[in-house]
Amino acid sequence: MDPIHIDVPYVLHTKRLILRRPEAGDGGMINEAVHRSEQQLKPWLPFVQEMPSIEDTESSTRQAHTDFTARKKLRYLVFHKKKGDFIGSTGLHNIDWEVGKFEVGYWIDTKWSGHGYMRESVRELTRLALEDLGGARVEIRCERAHEKSRRIPEQLGYQLEGILRMEDLSVDGRHLTDTCIYAKVQERRKKHG
Repeated sequence: MDPIHIDVPYVLHTKRLILRRPEAGDGGMINEAVHRSEQQLKPWLPFVQEMPSIEDTESSTRQAHTDFTARKKLRYLVFHKKKGDFIGSTGLHNIDWEVGKFEVGYWIDTKWSGHGYMRESVRELTRLALEDLGGARVEIRCERAHEKSRRIPEQLGYQLEGILRMEDLSVDGRHLTDTCIYAKVQERRKKHG
């Protein structure tokens, strides 16, 4: 089955959050959050090495919308359910529909960190991947030194399958880093098609 025919919800709800597919016009608010959180994001994320312009972020947002529609990547923007404020971004990428494998990525606006919002978002994405989309495997990869990022899979019951030593360059290209691979798997999965 062509993945474009797989039904993927555009909006997800948790107790405190709304996750929705990126739309044209979202670039400004995302850009504002990235700029506000530059110091916390820069050590870990490639797209923050040179701060993006609003136009760059809008282009990236529109591409995310297109990738979602094509089922190449499933990015969601995270909003506070009561206040309506933008909190951060998460999504499923490096998708292999044949195997049923997904990788979760995420970042949060610094002003919202420390409240468990990203953990709540990742819990919902994990559920989506394993239950609704019939996945067999969901991975979270992060640098060994990024303790805040590592806490999320650890708190959600992901298993640390291994640490790839000296496996990648740091985002600034200055040194080699270790990559932690966390995963959740399910033996019995429903296949699409």
